[in-house]
Amino acid sequence: MNRLIYDSKDPDLKRIVFEDLPGGSEAFELAAKFCYGLAVDLTAGNISGLRCAAEYLEMTEDLEEGNLVFKTEAFLSYVVLSSWRDSIVVLKSCEKLSPWAENLQIARRCSESIAWKACANPKGIKWAYTGKPSNVSSPKWNDLKDSSPSRTQHVPPDWWFEDVSILRIDHFVRVITAIKVKGMRFELIGAAIMHYAAKWLPCLIQDGELQSDEMSISSHSNSWKGGFHMIIPGTKDDNLSIQAKDQRTIVESLISIVPPQKDSVSCGFLLRLLRAANMLKVAPALVTELEKRVGMQLEQATLADLLIPNYNKSETSYDVDLVQRLLEHFLVQEQTDSSSPSRRSFSDKQMYEGTQRGNNLNPKSRVARLVDSYLTEVSRDRNLLMTKFQVLAEALPESARTCDDGLYRAIDSYLKAHPTLSEHERKRLCRVMDCQKLSVDACIHAAQNERLPLRVVVQVLFSEQVKISNTLANAITLKDPAETRYQPLITNRKTLLEGTPQSFQEGWVTAKKDINTLKFELDGVKSKHVELQKEMENLQRQFEKMSKPKPTSAWSSGWKKLGKLTKMTTVENHDIGPKISTTIEHVRKPPRRWRNSIS
Repeated sequence: MNRLIYDSKDPDLKRIVFEDLPGGSEAFELAAKFCYGLAVDLTAGNISGLRCAAEYLEMTEDLEEGNLVFKTEAFLSYVVLSSWRDSIVVLKSCEKLSPWAENLQIARRCSESIAWKACANPKGIKWAYTGKPSNVSSPKWNDLKDSSPSRTQHVPPDWWFEDVSILRIDHFVRVITAIKVKGMRFELIGAAIMHYAAKWLPCLIQDGELQSDEMSISSHSNSWKGGFHMIIPGTKDDNLSIQAKDQRTIVESLISIVPPQKDSVSCGFLLRLLRAANMLKVAPALVTELEKRVGMQLEQATLADLLIPNYNKSETSYDVDLVQRLLEHFLVQEQTDSSSPSRRSFSDKQMYEGTQRGNNLNPKSRVARLVDSYLTEVSRDRNLLMTKFQVLAEALPESARTCDDGLYRAIDSYLKAHPTLSEHERKRLCRVMDCQKLSVDACIHAAQNERLPLRVVVQVLFSEQVKISNTLANAITLKDPAETRYQPLITNRKTLLEGTPQSFQEGWVTAKKDINTLKFELDGVKSKHVELQKEMENLQRQFEKMSKPKPTSAWSSGWKKLGKLTKMTTVENHDIGPKISTTIEHVRKPPRRWRNSIS
């Protein structure tokens, strides 16, 4: 103060103003009491301001031993940093002491102390002094003198969430960063971030959102009346109010500290954070990173979270382009997971666990259902272009949909909201749907739907006829139809009745009788066919015997000729009279003189 008076060179100076004194008048009063030897009560509420004021007033050891800087520094090191609640209070008080608190490392040391205590074994924590507002000063971290059962109880893993959530966003980021370095589980870190967002952005989180797989997080934000309210900003950054700028800072900071591991936070929280980021004009790089995070776990999203309004003053009410980008990130992530052996084995394990729980849908099938529901909702917007509808419907591979009922419902809703489409446009729109994947109810509805093109209706009827024919063919080609003639029908009937509505059950009895009648007729035709086939085989054998040539040789041919000559001679003898035959026999009779020869 003497130096300030000397530097002013004003002989009539009667008043000195400390405009930039950290801690304000309260800290200056305590420093003055210390100078005059009065008792000064150091507490966690005034120590940070007094430490910065002592540094500002240059109350160091160079002037006198045991000066105010030494006293306050010792209190910080040995009292404040050993206590959980005192560290929180001091770090909270540093919000009004920038940049002095940063330069003196008060904020950094308190953040490190809080992070170390949050990651320590919670068995040594007295739950009665943490997570609850109290006028009683908390004991030191290692003060375990009172270990009675009435004061000690089981400490949940989220015991530190409420205390940390009262910090300003920059100090909260500092604490979370220090906790990450010390190796805390990413599920706990993500839950702490969600808890902080529930307090400072209350409309961002829905009721019951603050839950994780390993714990149930108790929220105390119902009794908390502070925080910001979401303010819709203007088109330019200058039009943003102070509250909206603070909200944007919070959203940007939360995006930057979300753990990169999948399932560290819920997909619904990420989507609502993305909604706030688009509304508050957050930096594009952070929005892109957040979209990739949503794509990693898009199968966990719900339709309500996916209906994000379009804040870019586009013609459509919902941001369809954003959902298209999320779907692209999801497909890229799925392709990466399928190409990685370790990730593929983990996904197979998840698939087995999901099947054990009764949910046998893979992520692509769940996303396909979600996209179909989203298309049904946004198709009611008359400003939605058909090209965007088709691109979003065709983004997933055909194997992702085992049934196209949801896609048919979306197409029908779009045709209903856009009655001016031409016949060619309606045909092109219906190409995204596979008629063979429609259920019985969908086929019945499509056959009576006047909004569909006639060609599509014919395809639906033809595909249903093909299904019925294939079913009959499979029933006929059974190995033992005598034993399984009625059992498949009864089994199929029970299965079908469980999954079909009452309208289809009424017509099942008639259809069953027709099918049984056709089966009896087919059995009769089959038996007649077998008999005709046997007769045909017998006739064929006889024909082959008759048409089969006999083997011939030289002797047999000579005897045949001799037999022919004998037959001819016999015929001539019958035609010529007995006289001529006698004459011929007399002429042909050889002389018998050779019989008398001895030689």
